[in-house]
Amino acid sequence: MTEDAYVLKTVAGGVATLTLNRGDRFNPLSGEMLTALQREVDALRHDESVRVVVLAAAGKAFCAGHDLKQMRAEPSEAYYRKLFNQCSKLMLSLQQLPQPVIARVHGLATAAGCQLVAMCDLAVASREARFAVSGVNYGLFCATPSVALSRNVSRKQAMEMLLTGEFIDADTARERGLVNRVAAPEELDAEVARLTASILAKPAVAVSMGKQMFYRQLEMGIGAAYQLAGQTMACNMMDEAALEGVQAFIEKRRPNWGG
Repeated sequence: MTEDAYVLKTVAGGVATLTLNRGDRFNPLSGEMLTALQREVDALRHDESVRVVVLAAAGKAFCAGHDLKQMRAEPSEAYYRKLFNQCSKLMLSLQQLPQPVIARVHGLATAAGCQLVAMCDLAVASREARFAVSGVNYGLFCATPSVALSRNVSRKQAMEMLLTGEFIDADTARERGLVNRVAAPEELDAEVARLTASILAKPAVAVSMGKQMFYRQLEMGIGAAYQLAGQTMACNMMDEAALEGVQAFIEKRRPNWGG
């Protein structure tokens, strides 16, 4: 992939890293960026060699949200509906990937960029990272980012961010549940690597089945959620990795996952 591509992709040791590659412009989610990222995500869905996906970014910021200049240049409701539908499709695609997706956040993540962090399964942030859903400062309530944000942090905390557009720092983002871990800038990659290594040490089937079930049950009533969870566990138990893991527990030894 050429360096002028909107998204750069590298794969090593079962980990695919997708890097937003418009760092000189704070990696806006333009139509072109959304198309490029969607293409890479769709390809990863069918790549069984990839166990974990890391979403990173070039430049000083992670993602500044939608490209407001591009949006202002075509002021039609049809265009805006198309753009936001395209963005929503991408966000859902990240959640629907069988592989866990980790956001590597090294700088600003604002508006739809904050939404992107919230839609990843996990997030590791540099202590220098900052987060905001700041559209309201420009007369545009961050409606689509609110969907993801409200599924990560409490309602009142989400509403405060949405109504004020104010930034929160990385430690506050961790306290509120928007990110999992915070690291010094020079330790960010090492912290991401520790998290990916922990996931890679687990059987792929259990991870992918678990991720799918986790998000489905969140949208259900508690009875249906337990039914789905029970079905998932029963299917999971029939997998060779689970049978080996339970046998290893019984025999007080480390499991041999094979491969």
